[in-house]
Amino acid sequence: MARNFRRVRSASPIAELNVTNLIDLGFMLLIIFMIATTVVHQEQTIQVNLPTEAKRMQEKPDKDLTFQSISIDKRGVYFFGSTRIEFAELRPRLAELARRPKPPVIRIRADYALQWQQVVKLMDEIKKQNLTKITFDTQTVE
Repeated sequence: MARNFRRVRSASPIAELNVTNLIDLGFMLLIIFMIATTVVHQEQTIQVNLPTEAKRMQEKPDKDLTFQSISIDKRGVYFFGSTRIEFAELRPRLAELARRPKPPVIRIRADYALQWQQVVKLMDEIKKQNLTKITFDTQTVE
């Protein structure tokens, strides 16, 4: 008695595709976008009408830089990031930033209707803590 070891050929194609990895990738991207959008909108919640400037080529930032925004709205209220603080509370927070090995760039977001003296007062406090990297946020006009 001879035994036949041939496989029976089927005429239908094999349609097995493991989609588990694709589903994991989709969920991971969804989570990344959910986190990124909350971070982007967190800073934009403070209503500040920024001063305007002419359009120009944008400089490429260093990859190692971190940013800390300080906003002043049109009523003169200070915000450290998105947290409302009094001006007296700025000194210890700026001192903590200055103690870091790589101090962040301070982003000043001041309303254009604000008195200039309040911006100068803020810059003076920043310079007292030896934080030298300062940038102003503005709007561009076409």
